[in-house]
Amino acid sequence: MCERLDSPHAQIPPSPTWQPVKMTQPTQVPGEVVDKLERLALVDFQNQEGIECLEKAIQFADQLHSVDSAGVEPMDSVLYDRSMYLRKDSINEGKCAEALLQLSNHVVDEYFVAPPGNIPLVKNEER
Repeated sequence: MCERLDSPHAQIPPSPTWQPVKMTQPTQVPGEVVDKLERLALVDFQNQEGIECLEKAIQFADQLHSVDSAGVEPMDSVLYDRSMYLRKDSINEGKCAEALLQLSNHVVDEYFVAPPGNIPLVKNEER
C-alpha cells in the first residue's frame, strides 16, 4: 500500500519504527510524598493498592524520559496542515464582579474561597 507524496499522511512511516522501552525499577513513593499529594489533589489513596496504582502511573510516565526528541520542533497545534486564526478578543459583558461575588458563601478580599474538600486526610502514622 503506497501513499501519495502529497497525502496528509505521507510523513507516517509504513511500518512501526519504535523500539521496546526498557522498564526501570518500580518507583517507590515515600509516605510523606503520598500525604502531600493527597492534600494537593484531594485524592485519598486509601490503601497499598492505591499507592501501587500511583507508582504504576509514575512508572508509565517515566517512559517519556527515554524518548529522543532532538531535532523535533514543538507544535503549537495538532493540526499541522492548517493555519489557526485567532479571533479578535472583544469584551461583550463585564463589570459584574460584585454581583458574582455575592453568589458565593465565602469571600475573602474579593476572591472566592473554595471548600477544603470532603476527604478526611489521615496522617502517615495512622495508616
